Amino acid sequence: MKKLLFWGLIFVAAWQWFGPEEIVVLGPGVKVTEIPIQKVDSRAESFRFKDYQITPLASFKIKAKVLSKTNYSLGREADLSPTDLALGWQNMSDESVLENIEISQSGRWYRWNVQEFPIPRKAIETQSANMHMIPANDMVEEMIDRVKQGQIIELSGYLIRVDADDGWRWQSSLTREDTGAHACELVYVDSIQVIN
Repeated sequence: MKKLLFWGLIFVAAWQWFGPEEIVVLGPGVKVTEIPIQKVDSRAESFRFKDYQITPLASFKIKAKVLSKTNYSLGREADLSPTDLALGWQNMSDESVLENIEISQSGRWYRWNVQEFPIPRKAIETQSANMHMIPANDMVEEMIDRVKQGQIIELSGYLIRVDADDGWRWQSSLTREDTGAHACELVYVDSIQVIN
C-alpha cells in the first residue's frame, strides 16, 4: 500500500510539473480595448545587463490577453529571454474570436491558423504579437513564470536592442503592423501584473 501511495504521489508531482498548464477562461467579449502604448524616450540611456549592452528604443506599455506562453532554455536568446508570450488585444482578446483560431508557438515564433476568418486577417496580424520577455530582475521573472494562458496582464518596460561584445545583435520590432521574421517585440520588462 505504501508503494502504491508513493508512486501515486510521484505521478501527481510529475503531472503538476510536466503536465499541461492551466488555461484561464474569461468568456466571450473583448477584454482589452486599449492598444499598446509606445513612446520614443530620448533620455533613456544604454546599460549593461548580463554581459550585454541594452539600448532602449522606446518605452512600452501593454495590456493584453495571453494567447500562448512558451518557455525556452536553449540558445543564446534564452539566456536573456526565457519566455515568449503571444499577446492579443482588441478583437484578439475576445474568446468568441479566439475559439476559431488555432494558435501555437515554437522556435521563438507565434503561429496562427484558421479554417474561416472570424475577423479580417489584418486584425489578427495587428491585434496580436509574439513578445520575447526579458525580465529586469528576479521578481519580474517569477511573475512571468506565474502567468497563465488566458489571463489578462499589464506590463511595462522598454522595446530594446541587445548588443554582445562579439557583434551579436537582437533587436525589437517597433511596430505592430509587421509580420514574419523580425516582427517580434523584444521587451525589457520592468513590471508585470495579472489584471483578472
